[in-house]
Amino acid sequence: MKTFLNINKKTVLIIIIILFSLTNLMAQQKNSYFWSHVRFGGGIGLNFSNNFFSGTLAPSAIYEFDKPFALGLGLNGTFDNQKGVYKSTILGGSLLGLFNVIDEIQLSAEFEQLNVNRRYNFNLNIPNENYWSPALFLGAGYRNGNVTFGIRYDVLYDENKSIYIDPWVPFVRFYF
Repeated sequence: MKTFLNINKKTVLIIIIILFSLTNLMAQQKNSYFWSHVRFGGGIGLNFSNNFFSGTLAPSAIYEFDKPFALGLGLNGTFDNQKGVYKSTILGGSLLGLFNVIDEIQLSAEFEQLNVNRRYNFNLNIPNENYWSPALFLGAGYRNGNVTFGIRYDVLYDENKSIYIDPWVPFVRFYF
């Protein structure tokens, strides 16, 4: 099992290196047809409360085949810490499909695969966890320029394993 997890961590690292390499190539080939259809974006999340911190960095890139249709890849890194209770590291990636019915309405489908590693305080007598959590989101949103606001539903939602509290997840998506 350890070998399988090490291979997947290496895969995530390789994907990160490829995305940074693609960004470098884009700077060198600004006028190419391919790069004129690539959009970069993603999300940043921060949550603070009494003895709790959560931070997420989720970069992504899409390729616009034409005005209504785009496909892309994303990465997700999240760190959670509830003082005296647990620390959690979540790493993974996603495949994203976007379809703009009209300029203002965007439909989406996204498959996300995350590795969850939770380490509990030893005084709580709860075993540590390390598992993969898949999600398949179907969503709809209102699009205005580079920003889309919407909601998505995880059809694979598992109350015991999902990192999300509910299968309905609101989103804000930016692409430039």
